[in-house]
Amino acid sequence: MSAIPQGSLVLVTGVNGYIASHVALQLLERGFRVRGTVRHGYKADYMHAVFDDRFGPGVFETLVVAEMSLPGAFDEAVQGCSAVMHVASDLTLNPDPNKVIPVVLSGVHNALSAASRCPSIKRFVYTSSSAAITAPIANAKFHIDATMWNQADVDLALAPPPYTEHRRLAVYAASKTLAEKACWDFMHSEKPAFVLNTVLPNCNIGKILSKHQPASTGGWYKKMWDGDTEILKLLWNFPPQHYVNVTDTALLHMAALLEEDVVGERLLAFAGPFNWNDTVELLGKIAGNGEKKWQRMTHDPRDLKTVDTARSVELLRRYGRPGFASLEASLRESVYSY
Repeated sequence: MSAIPQGSLVLVTGVNGYIASHVALQLLERGFRVRGTVRHGYKADYMHAVFDDRFGPGVFETLVVAEMSLPGAFDEAVQGCSAVMHVASDLTLNPDPNKVIPVVLSGVHNALSAASRCPSIKRFVYTSSSAAITAPIANAKFHIDATMWNQADVDLALAPPPYTEHRRLAVYAASKTLAEKACWDFMHSEKPAFVLNTVLPNCNIGKILSKHQPASTGGWYKKMWDGDTEILKLLWNFPPQHYVNVTDTALLHMAALLEEDVVGERLLAFAGPFNWNDTVELLGKIAGNGEKKWQRMTHDPRDLKTVDTARSVELLRRYGRPGFASLEASLRESVYSY
């Protein structure tokens, strides 16, 4: 049995985004209808080009929500839906917490409030982040599980100015930490009729559905493959952490949405650790002809933490996966997306 009616309408916020587009794809493949929000109409156009061609007209629709932080932003969007997948967030990496955190918190509150007033909503899935549990820490051995929160980055983000560039990731992490906590606080205080689950992915890599998408982290490796030298500067300084295939992330969203025994859970989407040198080695292997080469780091910083992903692996197996996809397969999907 499914936790929501088969073939019903599901709201996916920020549907043009990398993760959200894959969530929409998984829903459409399972016979659900999708209403996706976008900030600008042209972003709807390229998502319709992806989904209308594959699934036919009438099963995927879009709605412009220009500012998710405005009161009532999602009131129209939730009407007639059986569930909300709130994926949209602020990805600007602005180091000023006052420009990011209030927007993200207001967006979460507006989505939850709209859902709580809509009696047809049975499930609410929030896309959180690995950053809500911990920041990447090179060469440190520690263990994480679903009970933990990243208070350290909240404290750093909310410290007094100046808001220098080194606080970018802390502000993003704080926004995801505080927003997810706000979701659970809302459930406790308001006691809505729907079930809340959250999904916490680390660095997503895998197929990009449209060449018009920025595609977040997945797009970084496609750009690297295509010879973009600017992206190399970012990736060279990208800390070692865990990757996850974006399809696995989307499937964990399906489990959070559809599985009746998944109630009030945080699902961790961490496949395995990787760093720059791993990426260089595997992309060279994928190229195979020796024409694509990148400089390795002389030092080899590692993500040494362990992660309790037993529940996530169990749920992925329900959806036909043996577990998390490999880094090589994920990179291959990304670089050969189009």
